[in-house]
Amino acid sequence: MAQTTPNHTQTVAGWAAHDSSGKITSYIFKRRENGVDDVTIKVMYCGICHTDLHHVRNDWGITMYPVVPGHEITGMITKVGSNVENFKVGDKVGVGCLAASCLQCEFCKDSQENYCDQIQFTYNGVFWDGSITYGGYSEMLVADHRYVVHVPDNLPMDAAAPLLCAGVTVFTPMKDNNLLESTGKKIGIVGLGGLGHVAIKFGKAFGHHVTVISTSPSKEKEAKERLGADDFIVSSDPKQMQAGKRTLDFILDTVSAQHSLGPILELLKVNGTLSMVGAPDKPVELPSFPLIFGKRNVKGSMTGSMRETQEMMDVCGKHNITCNIEVIKPNQINEALDRLARNDVRYRFVIDVAGKSAANL
Repeated sequence: MAQTTPNHTQTVAGWAAHDSSGKITSYIFKRRENGVDDVTIKVMYCGICHTDLHHVRNDWGITMYPVVPGHEITGMITKVGSNVENFKVGDKVGVGCLAASCLQCEFCKDSQENYCDQIQFTYNGVFWDGSITYGGYSEMLVADHRYVVHVPDNLPMDAAAPLLCAGVTVFTPMKDNNLLESTGKKIGIVGLGGLGHVAIKFGKAFGHHVTVISTSPSKEKEAKERLGADDFIVSSDPKQMQAGKRTLDFILDTVSAQHSLGPILELLKVNGTLSMVGAPDKPVELPSFPLIFGKRNVKGSMTGSMRETQEMMDVCGKHNITCNIEVIKPNQINEALDRLARNDVRYRFVIDVAGKSAANL
């Protein structure tokens, strides 16, 4: 697989992992010239997603090293191609998970390009020109304008960065289940992490009663007092789980660790829906009786389309929704990844790329 083409003439400084140890080091590489459909972006901030951790350590067996992670990118446009009409130099923009798709299939034509079977991602993907894609752990990025969104002026660029993945990943299933149009539903959020904390904010902004379902009793105070959750269920407490049976219309499961769906399904009303956005690396337990006796649905959802991503950003601008973040310098990336592996972050690390420390990794 070609890492570059003759059109890759721009030298860029970034940070990459070179093997499954996952250790991130400084990396100089090439990006393509800005094409007619491209925009060039000076990267300001980049969130650290759990997917980054999986890729740098090759947990899924698909990593193409060296890998430059990062798909929660905010920055400023410095150049636009001749075919680009919806962006201009100086615009605040964001880049999420998607870098390219076929543009011809039923999903691409229906603004569901995230489900295109030729979808390519912002890093560890293969772009149309055959080159491997490199992500936002870098000082600049060249992106096709069709996979770039505007960041509302009132949102801070650092706290908006994780919205490009964590935000749209929880926004899309809420939209799919009509939670944007209706109000007063009882919804549950499983897991209080990078995705879960944003889901609470969306649920409250859309006018719903939000219950957090967590294995950690220590998170109850923060869930309610800081994030605005209405209720809290400790999933390891049989009495609390029993008291919550058949009380929820919709549950969003954000947990990426292996767990059983049976007890969670029992919290749903008849005809309720459980939507999974977490990605455990081992199969989850899905007993049949909670499905059958509750006429319940289990479905999955991945990151949203570009249209949905822009809609999500606009909603965040309207309701002033951002992520709770811890800003780090590039020379702290390895420490942050280790802490992320231990779930030691509230709730998203964001790399200050533009103001980076001069120290080498």
